[in-house]
Amino acid sequence: DPARITLDARLYDDLDIDSIDAVDLLVKMKPLMSRPIRAEQFKSVKTVGDVVRTLASLIDSPATA
Repeated sequence: DPARITLDARLYDDLDIDSIDAVDLLVKMKPLMSRPIRAEQFKSVKTVGDVVRTLASLIDSPATA
């Protein structure tokens, strides 16, 4: 149900996303970004809002070599 997806929705508890789903999500996000995404950048995300904030910080931060 798309209505369940809110910024406060907890990935594991509210949306039933497991670790395999989380990896799949990360793989699907990588081509959308103009820079590399590392899994460790997402280890502390708990909610949809956390994912949004993490992606925004990657977009806003200067690229590192």
